[in-house]
Amino acid sequence: MTTVSPEAVRAQGGTTEAEVRDVARRAKVASRALATANRMTKDAALRAVADALVAAADEIVTANAQDLDRGRAGGMSDGLLDRLALTPDRIGRIADALRDVAGLPDPVGEVVRGQTLPNGLRLRQVRVPMGVVGMIYEARPNVTVDAAGLALKSGNAVILRGGSAAAASNAVIVSVMRDALDASGLPADLVQSIDAYGRAGGVALMRARGLVDVLIPRGGADLIQTVVRESLVPVIETGVGNVHVYVDATADVAMAVAIVMNAKTQRVGVCNAAETLLVHEDAAPEFLPAALAALADAGVVLHGDPAAMSFAPAGADVVPATDEDWATEYLALELGVRVVPSLDAAIEHIRTWSSGHTEAIVTRDIAAADRFVAEVDSAAVMVNASTRFTDGGELGLGAEIGISTQKLHARGPMGLTELTTTKWVVTGDGHIKP
Repeated sequence: MTTVSPEAVRAQGGTTEAEVRDVARRAKVASRALATANRMTKDAALRAVADALVAAADEIVTANAQDLDRGRAGGMSDGLLDRLALTPDRIGRIADALRDVAGLPDPVGEVVRGQTLPNGLRLRQVRVPMGVVGMIYEARPNVTVDAAGLALKSGNAVILRGGSAAAASNAVIVSVMRDALDASGLPADLVQSIDAYGRAGGVALMRARGLVDVLIPRGGADLIQTVVRESLVPVIETGVGNVHVYVDATADVAMAVAIVMNAKTQRVGVCNAAETLLVHEDAAPEFLPAALAALADAGVVLHGDPAAMSFAPAGADVVPATDEDWATEYLALELGVRVVPSLDAAIEHIRTWSSGHTEAIVTRDIAAADRFVAEVDSAAVMVNASTRFTDGGELGLGAEIGISTQKLHARGPMGLTELTTTKWVVTGDGHIKP
């Protein structure tokens, strides 16, 4: 299947907004074809895309190296470089996530509820695709595949604006996916990129109300808030991860150290990594010496209050904490540490500074865990588990298109169900309203 290149359209005198709207129109047409596709067709296409990505791994890694070189030259942080980087192993895991999505139940056509009214009308509320999903995101080439895979399985077309940081990687990935779809008998225009139009293309996507059904931003706070403020298209807001781990008075020390280390150091440049450690004052004398030593050995810079830093080992990289630290998503080997006098104080700190993404409590006190779960208002709450589990793949969704921190329509990791809406089907036998 051939499409007109952005350069060719510009040569004909088109504007960026007109060009992006044309992309959206083609996506709308393609989505109608997918709406009637059965699960077998969609799953086969997803597996074909997965195989094609693995086959093109060398080409993708070569393009990704260009993005990484450009990022380093531009002073990109280690955390963002980690998010940007692709290896054959990572590409293999991305492809496996697509295969996992193919193995999941198809949400389209699911009957949410139904009944027969006293007058004989038969009602069904069924799941249907959104139609066209727009994605605006930064430095995350894995999102290019995750978004496309989830959109396809849930019956949607997707328009991708992946940003300049991953431009070379995304160009190859999108080309590979489009070719695989075409070879599978589905429209290539189910997956399109508007990276060629730059920031103006993103603005045009935000204005394409009526052609794009929902827009999902994924990235830093500035990007997300810009889309929320400026978009005319309905937005599902994802959020930054100012994530907390609270170690309660009764916590098992070994368990707490293991959870904190995993939450902070397993992968730092992700939104579900811990950014603040809160410790009950009764647990501090036993827990903090071990935890802070382990964190310091891992190269973590500690931003602590005086009580916490009194337990820091000699030679640790220690910075006095300020309110700015409690508000910061570091995405790096840095961690805020605070000693609190009570569970109430921990919950109040989280209410004040959390971004509403993920919080964890480590405790052996069931009542404390129940209070924490009930009173902490975040999209995900962990009890005796690492915050790194706030992830679509880890929670059995196959993959995720983002983690919503809002409360309308979707909250937390967004998988297949969150990319559908519902339709009422009313069946009668000549019924008319009296």
